[in-house]
Amino acid sequence: MPTPTLRFTRMFTYKGRREQGGCRLWRVPSRSCTRGAPVKACSLPAGTSRAMPELPRSGICCVFFLCGWLVSSHGTDAPGAVLEIDIETIDQAVTTAMAESNVLQKLAEAASKKQPGVKPIKGITGLKVKDLQPPEISLTFVPGTGLFMAVLTKITIAGRSFIGGNMEISLVANMTAKNKLSQADSGSPKFSVENCQIAIVSVKTNLPSSMLPKMVNKFLDSTLQKVMPGMLCPAVGAVLGLMNAKFDTMMAKIPFGALGSIQFTLLSPPIISQDFIELHLKPILQHQGGDPVDLPADPPALASLPPKTEPGTQIVLSANLLAGELTLLQASFDLNVTDNPALELPPLTTATLASLLPEVSESLPPSKPLVIELRVTKPPLVTIKEDKSLLHLFTTMEFLSGDPSDSRDPLFVLETHINLDTQFSVHEEKLHISVTLDRLYKMELSSSSVGPFDVSSAETPLKGFLADIIQVAYVPALNAALQEGMPLPYLFGLKYSHTEIRMSEGALVLNVRVK
Repeated sequence: MPTPTLRFTRMFTYKGRREQGGCRLWRVPSRSCTRGAPVKACSLPAGTSRAMPELPRSGICCVFFLCGWLVSSHGTDAPGAVLEIDIETIDQAVTTAMAESNVLQKLAEAASKKQPGVKPIKGITGLKVKDLQPPEISLTFVPGTGLFMAVLTKITIAGRSFIGGNMEISLVANMTAKNKLSQADSGSPKFSVENCQIAIVSVKTNLPSSMLPKMVNKFLDSTLQKVMPGMLCPAVGAVLGLMNAKFDTMMAKIPFGALGSIQFTLLSPPIISQDFIELHLKPILQHQGGDPVDLPADPPALASLPPKTEPGTQIVLSANLLAGELTLLQASFDLNVTDNPALELPPLTTATLASLLPEVSESLPPSKPLVIELRVTKPPLVTIKEDKSLLHLFTTMEFLSGDPSDSRDPLFVLETHINLDTQFSVHEEKLHISVTLDRLYKMELSSSSVGPFDVSSAETPLKGFLADIIQVAYVPALNAALQEGMPLPYLFGLKYSHTEIRMSEGALVLNVRVK
């Protein structure tokens, strides 16, 4: 007789805002739209009489409906993810953008060329940039506005001067710009330059000071004030353009393996404090065919944020966002389990089942192979506390005789609620989840062709047997399905190499540091 084996078969079938003060209870002269029943009505502005006017039945019901809609729709405005981007992250992104684009060098070279319709600087000919040192960049947030940028630049300009011969001008210039951060028509965050100024810090030439009377010094100062803004101020707009392109990438659709996609949209204009830029994001999840994935209403989206206590950029991911992402993977959570002695479990046969269920043992077929078809029937749910996170799976377990000649009608069907401990990690710019069995939380008999039996008792041998099956056979299959990982928000092209993870009430908090 051949040795029975455990077989895993993956199934890939794709199956107002609340007015401030909230709503109050009124007693109105009708009952379900009748007399004496408490009905919700919206609170009134200060100074307005609170006397309830006589309303027709339809009017009262409309008030009830409207307030209910306002309350229920309030949650839809809460973000599924929040980014709190610190100044070090912005500084790294700006520095990287400047280095990758070589924007200052390009603009300085362009400024030294003769431009159509632009008069040459009187007194200097053959103007060109001879040397440009890497800039020193200093950034600070301007609360409520955006970003203040100071760029200290060391540059050497060469040309022929009006007093004859070649002249080199080595100067240090400080470029300052106040940049506004807003929400573009496309929905992405957008930087724009509000003003740009150039201050000449120091000037040196290759000519002896005795050859530079006050008149020449004044000439150089006035000339440089004309030359430098045309060279350096466009660099601010160019760098911010690169930053805006990175914002657009942040808001672009991200593939979610071969199963679908996720896209983050900005719920409201950016919030700028003295410490960070705060972006409230709404995730849009879609199956591969374009069908949307609805995020669960319970647990709710982020109504409040955990405090930001550590330096770095903080990314807050709501529990319902994680549940929505797991819903995309739901089709790969189904499993068929058959016997395998290597698992060190009792044989998966109808005889073993009979020993676990003596009340229906006579109704079960004689010893035959058994197949358990485990199917996830509802979207996964994630709950997060400060000390524990659980993945909740709601499944059916169909128990069938494994003999191909037998009818494929199940012997019985169980509805189960499985709780799984979740552990989180970040690598390759994705959030990874691994699970272990917490407990088989609930088990109910849905239908039975072999007669009724009790599965409600926590002591039933069947529950312990199924918990072992879940731990030994199902959990490894789940972890294999979760290996793909979940895409994280694009962070200006910076890596998530130094990320600390902690759990908060209803959310996962990632602290990303630039090193």
